[in-house]
Amino acid sequence: MPLAIVHSRASSGIDAPPVAIEVHISNGLPSLSIVGLPEAAVKESKDRVRSALLNTDFEFPTKRITINLAPADLPKKEGGRFDLPIALGILAASRQIPHNTLTDYEFAGELALSGKLRPISGMLPFALATKKINRNLVIPIHNADEASLVSDISILPAKHLLEVCTHLKGEKELAKHQLLTTKFSNIAELDLADVRGQYHAKRALEIAAAGQHGLLMVGPPGTGKTMLASRLPGILPQMTDDESLKTAAIHSICGKVFNLSKWRKRPFRAPHHTASSIALVGGGNPPKPGEISLAHNGVLFLDELPEFNRQVLEVLREPLESGDVIISRASYQSQFPAQFQLVAAMNPCPCGYLGDSKGRCHCTVKQIQQYRAKISGPLLDRIDMHIEVPSLPKGALSETNNQNIETSSRVRSRVVAAREKQLARQNKPNSTLISKEVEKICKLTTNDKILLEAATDRLGLSARAYHRILKIARTIADLDNSKDICSEHLSEALSYRGFI
Repeated sequence: MPLAIVHSRASSGIDAPPVAIEVHISNGLPSLSIVGLPEAAVKESKDRVRSALLNTDFEFPTKRITINLAPADLPKKEGGRFDLPIALGILAASRQIPHNTLTDYEFAGELALSGKLRPISGMLPFALATKKINRNLVIPIHNADEASLVSDISILPAKHLLEVCTHLKGEKELAKHQLLTTKFSNIAELDLADVRGQYHAKRALEIAAAGQHGLLMVGPPGTGKTMLASRLPGILPQMTDDESLKTAAIHSICGKVFNLSKWRKRPFRAPHHTASSIALVGGGNPPKPGEISLAHNGVLFLDELPEFNRQVLEVLREPLESGDVIISRASYQSQFPAQFQLVAAMNPCPCGYLGDSKGRCHCTVKQIQQYRAKISGPLLDRIDMHIEVPSLPKGALSETNNQNIETSSRVRSRVVAAREKQLARQNKPNSTLISKEVEKICKLTTNDKILLEAATDRLGLSARAYHRILKIARTIADLDNSKDICSEHLSEALSYRGFI
């Protein structure tokens, strides 16, 4: 009998390496063995496949069946994604379906005992990899919308094993899937106009959005810090298709239900302060992305920053600089992207009312120092902007004059214009400039250099903070449509580094 080869893919981080399912049927005592480093779920597929074939009136060969998942040295072949290709390999090797029709397809899907196809996780990376070699993709119908976000790829969804077999026999072809763009949501984000007062904080939020800068807000409870943070995605530029695909691919491998209404919208992740370091950066066996990767191309908001475990916060230091995270295990490594914009909020003291005019704060100097010491200097140094969000003045909440209140759409238009200047100039946001690029793009006059050096010495700022102030000044100049950084741009940038 012939050797049947069916093409599929494994899951490795956000990649989908190719796997060839080789099925050979030979004479001997009835048995089925799967080799090639299969995980437990793959080993169990032989029982699911056997029941699915028998329940769909196919013959399960009573011979020796050997299934090899090649390449054999590729670890972590996991999940039920290989059920469908294994079943098709057995049918092709036993001449129940033509084996020469399998070459142009890649298959994935978990089989129910009845032969129905169930969805799998990590479909988007699978589709992206399939597109590169120009094969047709046969998958469960519930994965079709997600896979079809990849343009110029032939998606053939199926509900049942029988539908796939009749297609391969040429009896009834599977219909190509078309993604309905009307499913994309146009619902407006939370609007910045909802936040009363706090004009200084809104200005800082606009600058942070324009240059993709990190932001720390310090203020007493109830001053609008969380409201401001939650409205940041609404003033950020819309994601490109490439960014959307990468972000969606990360959510896909986590097994999350794909929501078309989130397409091209930047993610906003706000983990609770009890989150562990593994929940934040990722981990497990096999490794899965953490919150910083789920916030890729979006916003990671850490409310009540000092309440996080200090060791948990320290794991953010490297991803903030590199834009990715590498999770190492004894036999392999998994790398996940983590290009996120960090926004954090905290109280000025343990009770939150430091400097309150009503005298509600009774924290000692030592208590305040211990509270702020929960956040390390190196982590604070990596957050570009530090601002104070004070209590609202009397009457601010009941103000009815809305003429001076700006909406998110108006602020977004300025942010998009500034970001387009940055992309045209250096093809990336200002926050990601390296030292040599800062020297070239963020030039100062002689007087401004003296001003910055004096401020750096007086505030005790590091070399990293020095460069971050220059990047912020460059962003303010971009918002002002200025070719050069002026004194007022530098002075405003310095005002966002002096609080902590």
